[in-house]
Amino acid sequence: MQPMNDALTRKIMAATQDGLPVCEHPYRVIADQLGITESALLEAMNNMLSQGLIRRIGLVPNHYALGYRFNLMTVWDIDDGEIQQLGKQVGQLSFVSHCYQRPRKPPDWNFNLFAMVHGRSEDEVNQQVAIIQRLLGSACSEMAQLNSVKILKKTGLRIRND
Repeated sequence: MQPMNDALTRKIMAATQDGLPVCEHPYRVIADQLGITESALLEAMNNMLSQGLIRRIGLVPNHYALGYRFNLMTVWDIDDGEIQQLGKQVGQLSFVSHCYQRPRKPPDWNFNLFAMVHGRSEDEVNQQVAIIQRLLGSACSEMAQLNSVKILKKTGLRIRND
């Protein structure tokens, strides 16, 4: 793997940070905008991925527009010896959109596992929380629910191409 051209890396990030064009050949469109070939763009993006400059390329749906009006961040106080294994299991549940570990901030914040769930009804979300509770079992000593009322942020880092 060759080191990335910093100028090209910045141009690619700036050209793709708002998403890819919705068309038959989105990478070709971006490559044309940058004045490079599609294969050069794909090679550069693969290098960026392997270097950790980008984590993934994926779809970010608007769950509200899809009818998922009940959105809930669940937070859990999980035994440190079990959090890796249990966190993976929670993250693999089909209704969990993201799951991650964060440090506790005692005495005010004892939670170390976060799992976001989405549902079309309050009852559906309550059932999902009950499934997580059963999975975590005695490894969980406390939990709380933080209801989402609106989308505050749906973007990552923004790169300017000056």
